[in-house]
Amino acid sequence: MIAKILMLCIFFAVMIGVGVYARKHASDVDGFVLGSRSAGPWISAFAYGTSYFSAVVFVGYAGQFGWKYGIASTWIGIGNALLGSLLAWFVLGRRTRVMTQHIDAKTMPDYFGKRYDSKALKITASVITFVFLIPYTASVYNGLSRLFGMAFDIPYSTCLIVMAVLTGAYVVLGGYMATVLNDFIQGIFMLFGICMVIYSVLQGQGGFYSALTRLAAQVPAEGEVLPVAGDGIFASFFGPDPMNLLGVIILTSLGTWGLPQMVGKFYAIKSEKNIKTGMIVSTVFAIVVSGGCYFLGGFGRLFSDKINLAKDGFDSIIPSMLATLPDLLIGIVIVLVLSASMSTLSSLVLTSSSTLTIDFLGSISKKSKEEKDEKKQVLLMRIFVLVFVVISVVIALNKNKIPNIAQLMGYSWGALAGAFLAPFMYGLYWKKVTKASVWVSFAFSVALTVANMIFGFIKSPINAGAITMLISLVLVPLVSLVTPKMDKKMTDELFECFEEKVEVPVKKALD
Repeated sequence: MIAKILMLCIFFAVMIGVGVYARKHASDVDGFVLGSRSAGPWISAFAYGTSYFSAVVFVGYAGQFGWKYGIASTWIGIGNALLGSLLAWFVLGRRTRVMTQHIDAKTMPDYFGKRYDSKALKITASVITFVFLIPYTASVYNGLSRLFGMAFDIPYSTCLIVMAVLTGAYVVLGGYMATVLNDFIQGIFMLFGICMVIYSVLQGQGGFYSALTRLAAQVPAEGEVLPVAGDGIFASFFGPDPMNLLGVIILTSLGTWGLPQMVGKFYAIKSEKNIKTGMIVSTVFAIVVSGGCYFLGGFGRLFSDKINLAKDGFDSIIPSMLATLPDLLIGIVIVLVLSASMSTLSSLVLTSSSTLTIDFLGSISKKSKEEKDEKKQVLLMRIFVLVFVVISVVIALNKNKIPNIAQLMGYSWGALAGAFLAPFMYGLYWKKVTKASVWVSFAFSVALTVANMIFGFIKSPINAGAITMLISLVLVPLVSLVTPKMDKKMTDELFECFEEKVEVPVKKALD
């Protein structure tokens, strides 16, 4: 217990220390929100990876989907690495950086407002962002608090409040730079921590081959119906439910392309080197961390004698697996999940506060840009950081009245990525995207998500989120073809930024 507490104290001290150090970068709006677009390649890559994975993945998703799909859940981690990291950097990274700097957009709603010349779109996008990031944040707090309760036997509410106070503290102090510097430190710990945990859990089951053999011998629980059945199904290549597995891969991988807190990392890219390094580093990071989490979760059924699903739900699977580890390793696990979660939380609360301040209040204010005081805007963002944290905590405290972690994430990602992914990506590549198509994407995604939350006509929120994104990708170009086009002169000026000539060394390109 002393070792666990000591590790936590060191972790918290470093985190707050970085926040204090980064204060000098957070004196104006651009510095607070984007770190003055000066983050280096490794820091940008780790910021992307650590914002991607949190207690939601480690506790919620890895437990639930590892139980449902067995060892095949590792495909989710592979999809996160190849589609959610590698391809995202390749397709979005450079164009996002160039376009957002050209139009001086600091947030995703700001991008929609300037790219499509619509203040109404900007305000609507800011409201969607703020509202649907709340359940995501609540799910992260939920996962963290469950793990802390297992390790320290501390009441859930106490864990929740302490985590919230610490997250708010270092984001308020240092803004974006405090977030990404801490992400880098936390990311290194995550890489080593997940490897140690997997090794220890498998050794406790007699090693990898022994654990896989025992997993192959597992049979469905009483009353559990599987789409694909057979001997060794939980140790098979595609698992017992490949179609629903595909839905999870799509939501958790393609979904990052439309999440404001993820895409925002591309806004702050410093140079071309950042893109190449970031693409490689974030992909390797995702393979190790996400692939490792889902791989570990795939062995959850081996601990079925310690898990009471009827009482505690899927979110109890990973904590029950980890409870068998020695105390020192549990301490490492706590810091591992804390690292993953704090980085995600800081990114979420920074995105929400900046969106509300710059995009919502900034748009409805009658003052001109010149009249707005930078220091007052930064102060307002810091206030909204605290407001957002408080709202998320209140929701997470009512854990008995809310869905499990995976469901909360499904609702959040489905609405946000469904609304934003298609108009954002097409807007970077295609001049003919219309305002009407953006409105259709916003309305369809939010309406489908809310309706499904109320009526549950799509049983799985994960599948609902994936369906929302895929339909939106079809709707935007179709609606754009039949609705009034934007002013050609304006769109030509927007896309001029991609034609600007730059000099490169001859080793990069011949004359």
